[in-house]
Amino acid sequence: MEFTVELYVGVGGRSPVEAFLDELKETDPDDFAAVLSGLAKLRNRQYHQPPLSKPIGDGLFELRHVGKLNTRVLYFFMRGRRVVAVHGIRNKAWKIPAKDRRVAIERMGDWLKRH
Repeated sequence: MEFTVELYVGVGGRSPVEAFLDELKETDPDDFAAVLSGLAKLRNRQYHQPPLSKPIGDGLFELRHVGKLNTRVLYFFMRGRRVVAVHGIRNKAWKIPAKDRRVAIERMGDWLKRH
């Protein structure tokens, strides 16, 4: 079962996930390659489980890559076998900061309202 992976694009036409990935490519090419590979794997349902992916509540899931810093891409599923990536973060903690969680939920709400 093949899924498509889309990057959230805000009202202004900018994709914050794409900007996050571009910055990651510059600062840590190895982590960038791992995250890009993980996003590609999300096209296959067998990877929608730990250790690559797990639910974090409120309809959100995380794609996690553990390196010097934990790199995460937060996403949600949509009808039609779609994965929509809404936010990317890097931190040392295992827990996702509340601020980043709110950003992801707001972007998910915006995407759902406009699509």
